[in-house]
This record gives sequence, structure tokens and C-alpha cells, in this order.
Amino acid sequence: MTIEPGHHLIAPVGGRDHAQGPADAPLTLVEYGDFECPYCGMAYPIVKAAQRRLGDRLRFVFRNFPISTAHPHAQHAAEAAEAAGAQGKFWDMHDMLYEHQETLDDVHLRRFAGQIGLDLDRFERDMAEHRYAARVREDFMSGVRSGVNGTPTFFINGTRYDGSWAESELVRALEHAAP
Repeated sequence: MTIEPGHHLIAPVGGRDHAQGPADAPLTLVEYGDFECPYCGMAYPIVKAAQRRLGDRLRFVFRNFPISTAHPHAQHAAEAAEAAGAQGKFWDMHDMLYEHQETLDDVHLRRFAGQIGLDLDRFERDMAEHRYAARVREDFMSGVRSGVNGTPTFFINGTRYDGSWAESELVRALEHAAP
């Protein structure tokens, strides 16, 4: 397990965040992720498994960190997740995007929006107007200020975790961090 001293989450978890699990959980795992990043795609089922194993002891928070220079669809995918979040379906879109990483073009984003039951007119308007671009940028900049320079980057209870994110290692690190 590697927890780097001096690498702390600058923007505390709060009401603007997308979170799963109880707000008073003893463990909070924050991921800065990119929906087109293959490593984030590999981490996705591992985080899901950690959530299942730790149950109500874990709150998981996802923040957008699209690396557009390497992943041309990452920014729009992040905006699509935020547009879905505005309709109460962030996690549905989050999962859909990670489960279909190879098809994140705008045509597929619209298809995913329909599959998860979004109001498509509103979704299309939000996407065309880049209504959530500033929100994505806020997440990104909070990551930069916290020392994030790649994805996925995890923070456990506010401290950057740079160890293996294999399921057993990640769960061990989380359990070790429990108060």
C-alpha cells in the first residue's frame, strides 16, 4: 500500500459531488477518472467489487478528469454524464460509458441517453450548449490542484493512493485507512 504524504484532496467532498454510499461512511474513495481512459475502464469493475465488499462502510465519489489530448471523446463523455446527472441519472450514464468505452462518439452518447431514459430533447440541448463544460472543468481543476496528472487517480479519506488498484490491494488499503 502506498499513500503519498503531501498529496491531499484539495477540494473536500461535498454536496456538488456524485457519490454512492452513505455520507457518514468511515471510508471515502474519490476517483478522478476519464471515461475514455483504458486504465479507468480496467479500474471500473474493481471499484464496483470494492463497493460490494465494503458495503455501507464506503462512500465512492467520481470526479471528471478528461484528458482530451489523449482521448478525443473524453470531454463530451464527461459532459454527457453531467447532463445525465442533471436528470438524476449520473450513475446510470457513468456505468454505461465505462461499459461501452469503445463507442463514445456523439451518436452513441445520444443512444445511451435514450437507453437510460433521459429526456432526449433536454439532453441534446445541454450537449449542444456545452451546459456542463464548466462543471467538468471545475472537477478537472480540483484534480490538478490536488496533484492529479493521470487517470485513474484515487484518494482514500482525502489522501492520494498510489498503490496497486487490484481489488485485493485497493480493499486492503481502504480497510487500513478505516478509523
